Order: sequence, then structure tokens, then C-alpha cells
Amino acid sequence: MTEDNRNNRRSARQRAIEAYEGAERRATDTLTESPLIALAGGIAAGALIAALLPRTSAEERAVRPAARRLRQSADAAVKAARSTSKERFSDLGFSRKEGEEKLSNLLQVLKDTARASADAAVEAARKR
Repeated sequence: MTEDNRNNRRSARQRAIEAYEGAERRATDTLTESPLIALAGGIAAGALIAALLPRTSAEERAVRPAARRLRQSADAAVKAARSTSKERFSDLGFSRKEGEEKLSNLLQVLKDTARASADAAVEAARKR
């Protein structure tokens, strides 16, 4: 392997590491500033996964009574959390638009990190 190839591979690796570290830092900053948005994203992801899993009729019969009670409790908890978070955000002067912007920024950071990592991997593979 030539010295140039070695340097190029190191350079691509270093760029990928720097992109990852930068994205990690920005994501951590966003999560620190907006933990409730991160919680909402996690809940939404969990709900999506649960909705995609198929149920069998035996599971429905066995789980239906507990699921009904759980759903009622969850509905009450969601209403209380929504009300409390709206009040708290309002008290802090934090708007929905700002929350959407922070979430959008976080998603962009994740997208940029994935793209930089993929580009670095492709570049390293090409130069090999």
C-alpha cells in the first residue's frame, strides 16, 4: 500500500470520526435543551414499532382485559402529561414552532452524520 493510499484512508477515517463527534455533540446539546421533545420522539418510535407488530387471536383474548385497563390508564397519563407540558412550555415561553425547529435540527444532524459516514466508507473502499 502506498503512502498516499494510507494517508487518504486515514483522512477519510478522521473525517468520519469528526463528523460523528460533531453530530453527537449537537445531538446531545439538542437533547439537553429539549428533553421533552426527545421523550416524545421515543414514545412515538415505540408506538410505531408496536403498531407494526402483528397480533394473534390468542394474544388478543389473553391480553384484551389488561390492555383495556392499560389503555385507559395511558390515556389519563397522556392527558395529564400533555396538559402539564403545555403549561410548563407556556411558562417558559417555549413555543411549538421552536420545538419543531429543534427536532428538525436533530434530524438534520443525524442525516448529515449518516451521509458523512457513508461517504467516508465509500471513499475508503474506492481507494483500497
